[in-house]
Amino acid sequence: MMNRRLVSILGLIVGFAPVCAPQLYLDDLPHTNPAIRYFEGPTEDPVARLAKSLDAGKVQLDFRPGGMGYLPSLLKHLDIHADSQALVFSKSSFQAPKISPRNPRAIYFNDEVAVGFVPGGAGFEVAALDAKQGVIFYRFATDASGKPHFTRGEVCLKCHQGPSTLGVPGMFIGSVFPNADGMPARNGAIVTDHRTPFEDRWGGWYVNAAGGEQRDRANAVAGNPAEPDVLDTGLAIGGGRQNLTHLAGRFNAASYLTPVSDIVALMALEHQTQMANFLTRLGWEARIGALEGKTAAQLDADIEATVAYMLFLDEAPLREPIAGVSTFAKTFPRRGPRDPRGRSLRDFDLRTRLFRYPLSYMIYSAAFEGLPDEVRERIYRRLFDILSGRDGSAKYAGLKAEDRSAILEILAKTKPNLPNWWAEAARSISVGNQR
Repeated sequence: MMNRRLVSILGLIVGFAPVCAPQLYLDDLPHTNPAIRYFEGPTEDPVARLAKSLDAGKVQLDFRPGGMGYLPSLLKHLDIHADSQALVFSKSSFQAPKISPRNPRAIYFNDEVAVGFVPGGAGFEVAALDAKQGVIFYRFATDASGKPHFTRGEVCLKCHQGPSTLGVPGMFIGSVFPNADGMPARNGAIVTDHRTPFEDRWGGWYVNAAGGEQRDRANAVAGNPAEPDVLDTGLAIGGGRQNLTHLAGRFNAASYLTPVSDIVALMALEHQTQMANFLTRLGWEARIGALEGKTAAQLDADIEATVAYMLFLDEAPLREPIAGVSTFAKTFPRRGPRDPRGRSLRDFDLRTRLFRYPLSYMIYSAAFEGLPDEVRERIYRRLFDILSGRDGSAKYAGLKAEDRSAILEILAKTKPNLPNWWAEAARSISVGNQR
């Protein structure tokens, strides 16, 4: 296979050969195209809005001594919960020299923003999802006067636009074979999402779980230089358990907002990163095609791939139920929205799959609403045809009738700006089912 370049979510480049069949590797779309102008146009992502408020003196961030600095205040203003913390110890990002199994990098996130924090590091890495431009990369630090500020990271696209992000600026989760210092081996690194077999996930990450024992690469290093792709698991790492209930003794937990790296939070982040990349790809393709007066040749296939990903078509099943160790599995669903029967696309299943209702909650995101109207309409049409049963193809045969019906009902009650035809068509199907 051809070697590619990878970073782990906000990262450092390491060579790898892609091994996950569901992953798409598409040509880069030009960020300098007049329809895009990625670095030239204004952005309306949450970080851009916070930066404007900071510069105008409308918002002030509080500094916490002891190593945390502005992190707690920054997360509060971006509406990011500390229980989303995921810890990666493979050497990645421009702060790679600071990162190791004894000093992992913490990732905190919500639907729109991810913040990377390394104890003892210089500033924070921040990535925010803009409705049109996709992920925008920032560095948060203090200037010469000590005032906190954001600067946009133009060099980030060297790592964060390529095969791992569907050819557009984006984030992704990487899985590597790290050595005892956290340095990734050059072979076996992959990009992971909800489709990836568990045995290939989370190399270079700490993962905590109160229940569930899907075998994966987490919490382990390749200690023998002669075998850089053989991880030391078993008794040497956590007493025979792959996903640990705690991480005591592995690093100084007092340097972080919480002492854990929750499995449920990491699985949600895996899904979300590639979902955002799919949406960005569609928007860019459509805008470039419209400017050039032609339909993007790849657009039809990418719409179909996006719909399949939204519906968790190739999700790797859980072999046994899992349980996280933080409050993430409770606080994440509370963000809603919920229908009159109390159902939400954010509800977790965690018995046989990640979510109770298999349609991505990112359908509520600004990135979805920011798609060109004709693209968004086509996605709605495909979703409705599949969920209503009009599309009876074998491809979607595994989507249960009760799940299809529940998703249709949840969207009808919770999704703003649904097409007018959706409600009418849904009512006719409901009436037909009652006869």
